Amino acid sequence: VGLAAPKPAESAPAAAPSPQDTANKVLATVNGEKITVADVEQLANSLPPQLRQQDPSQLLPKLIDALVVRKSLLIAAQKDKLGNDPKVKAEIVRAQQQAADSVLQAAYMTNALKPMVTDAAIQQAYDQFKANFKGEPEVHARHILVKTEAEANDIIKQLKGGADFAALAKKYSTDKGSADTGGGDLGWFKKGDMLPEFSDAAFAMKKGETSSKPVKTQYGYHVIQVLDTRTEPAPTLDQVRDQIRAQLERQDAQQVADKTVSQMKVVRYNLDGSVVQPAPATPPAAPATPAPAGK
Repeated sequence: VGLAAPKPAESAPAAAPSPQDTANKVLATVNGEKITVADVEQLANSLPPQLRQQDPSQLLPKLIDALVVRKSLLIAAQKDKLGNDPKVKAEIVRAQQQAADSVLQAAYMTNALKPMVTDAAIQQAYDQFKANFKGEPEVHARHILVKTEAEANDIIKQLKGGADFAALAKKYSTDKGSADTGGGDLGWFKKGDMLPEFSDAAFAMKKGETSSKPVKTQYGYHVIQVLDTRTEPAPTLDQVRDQIRAQLERQDAQQVADKTVSQMKVVRYNLDGSVVQPAPATPPAAPATPAPAGK
C-alpha cells in the first residue's frame, strides 16, 4: 500500500525520515506489543492484486484490524503456554521448514529467470504485442450536464451564438468534476466507457461538432461537443512493461520448472507401494507408402 515511501516535502524541512525509520513506525499496540508499518506492508503484499488496489485510506484500517486480531490470538496462545504442547511444537517445526523451503525455491526461480527475462526479451514481446494490437474507436469530448431539457436547449442556443463552451460548462454544468478542472473535458473514451445514450450520441458526431439537441441520460441532459476522434493507440512500452515482465516470468517459470524436474531422478508410487510405470512413448508415425507408378 506504499506506506513505507516518504511523502514529498511541501516545503524544505529537515531531512525526510529514512525508509527504515518509516517501516518501524508504530501503528498500533496490543498489550504493549507493537504493530508497525513493516507489518502492515508485509500483510498487504500477501493479498491478491485486486485487493491491493483498494484505496489505501480504506485498506489501511482493515489491515491494522487484521493484525490486531492476529497479535491478540498470539498473545492469548502464549499465555496459555500452547507452545509447550508436543503437537503444536511439531506443527511449528513443520511450518518453519516449509517457510524455509519456500524461500529457497523462490530464490532459485528468481536466479533462473534473470537471464531469461531481459530488457531485450521484454522489447521483443512488446514489439509483437504492438504489431498485433487492434485499437478500438475513441472519442475525445466535453460536455455540459444540466437538470432540465430547457436549460440544455438554452445552452445550445448560447453556443450557436458564439459563447465559449468551457465557460458555460464551468457556469452551468452539474458535473463539477469535469467542469471546474477542464471546462467539461472528459478526455478520451471508448464506446463502452459511457452510458449507451451518451456514447451513441458522441460516436455519431464528427470532430468539432456540437450536439444539436440535448442528450438525455439518467443523470440529466447533456450538451456534447466532440473535440477529436481516433483509433486507440497501442500503450507505450513504459505503460505495459510490468505486465509484460510478469507474463514472461509466468511463461518462463514453467520452462524452468520442467527443465529442473527433467534433471532429477523422479520415482512415483501407487498407494499400494508399487512403482508407477511411465507411459510408453508414442512412436513416430510411419511414412506414407507411395502409390505404385502408373496408377
